[in-house]
Amino acid sequence: MPRRALDNPIVLAVLGLLLEQPSHPHQMLTELRTRSEHHAAAITRGTLYNTVAALAEAGWIASQGQERSGNRPERTVYALTQAGRDELVRRLDSQIRSPEREFTQFLGAVAYLGALGPSGAVDALTERAERLRQRTATDEGRLTEALAAGAPRLFVIEAEYALSLARAETTWIDSVIDDIRTGALTWPTAPSGNREEPTA
Repeated sequence: MPRRALDNPIVLAVLGLLLEQPSHPHQMLTELRTRSEHHAAAITRGTLYNTVAALAEAGWIASQGQERSGNRPERTVYALTQAGRDELVRRLDSQIRSPEREFTQFLGAVAYLGALGPSGAVDALTERAERLRQRTATDEGRLTEALAAGAPRLFVIEAEYALSLARAETTWIDSVIDDIRTGALTWPTAPSGNREEPTA
C-alpha cells in the first residue's frame, strides 16, 4: 500500500471514528457521509477501503473479526490500536497547533473577481451571501437541536467552528459588496479605454 495513502485527510476522520467504537468500512463510510457534507462529496468507497487497508498495514487499526447482518456478506470490523491512538493524538495536536494556508475554490475564484466587472461581482457575491445566510440559519438550527437533545458541546465543536467561518465570510462579502457600490473598490481601466462604473 502506497505510503501516501496515510496522508489522505480522511485518515484522521477514520481514526477518530474508531476512537469512538470499532466499526467496519461500510459503517464508517455511512457515518462519515452523515456527519459531514464535505465527506459526503469527497469520500468514495474505493478511497475509504484503500485508506482502511493502509491503516491496517501501518498497524494503526486491527481486525476484530467478522460481522454479518442478515443476508449481507461478512464484513471485517476494525478497532483502533494503541499505535493508532498515538498517531491520532499526534496528528490532532499538530493540526490544531499549526495553521495552514488552505486553498479553497472560493479563494481561487476571488483572486479573479475583477473578470466579472463591478456589476457582475456584486451579483455573484450577493447571491453567495444569501446562500451562506440560508445555510447558516439551517446549521444554527441543527446545532441548537443537538445541544438541546443533550449532545455535549465538545462533541459538536466543529459545527460551531464551521458556523463562525460562515459568518465571517458573509461579513467580508457584505463589506466588499459595499466597497464596490461606493467606489472604494475600483476596477482598472479596460484595454479599450472603457471602464465599467461601480454598481449603484
